[in-house]
Amino acid sequence: MSAKRRSVLGVAMAAPLLAQFTGASEAAASGTLGTVSEGWVEVRWTSQAQALLDRFQAEVEAVAPAQLVQDAQGRGIRFPVRSGEGDPSPANPPKARGGARLEGGVQVRTPDATVRLTGLEGLLQDGLASGKCVVNGVDVGHHAMVRPGLDKGVLRTESVPLGKPMKIRLTAVPLRPTPELVDTFTSSLGQAGVTTDTVLAHVTAEGVYTPPKRD
Repeated sequence: MSAKRRSVLGVAMAAPLLAQFTGASEAAASGTLGTVSEGWVEVRWTSQAQALLDRFQAEVEAVAPAQLVQDAQGRGIRFPVRSGEGDPSPANPPKARGGARLEGGVQVRTPDATVRLTGLEGLLQDGLASGKCVVNGVDVGHHAMVRPGLDKGVLRTESVPLGKPMKIRLTAVPLRPTPELVDTFTSSLGQAGVTTDTVLAHVTAEGVYTPPKRD
């Protein structure tokens, strides 16, 4: 497998991981975003994504403290959230925004190479997810790679007094590639059958959201 193909396969795995509890640094600096604690993110890739991994004889492993999960619903990885800030926008989930760092990472092994992704950071704004990570020791940044279907997920929140911390759980959010990621797939991996309508993974995320302090 060429270095370019290894990089693209790594990006394909990293993109869904960078999509959760993620916003605008300018807004964070102005104190308009709350914080996320005691959180985790679970990414379960679809059968179509698994078929792409099988095509390259790729095996996915979790880098601790992330954990590989497998049950009747499929395979995935759960990542603890190291830190996060944002606005979950319970009244209008598609408007959610924020930024987060995840603990651990993911490792993709093929017969020809191993791609290890750690230092996962994400940014969600205007319905698009981007971010950066460390790929085999090299810092890599990505523009908008996936479109989280926040309107398709199921959002559950605690009933708490206004301004108090509340537990939030967002379930089964589909992730689809942007045209940029589809073009990267096609140019590097050939006709992989990936389009902007392809669901690469479903994401569930949970955490305690503390709203920003008001003057």
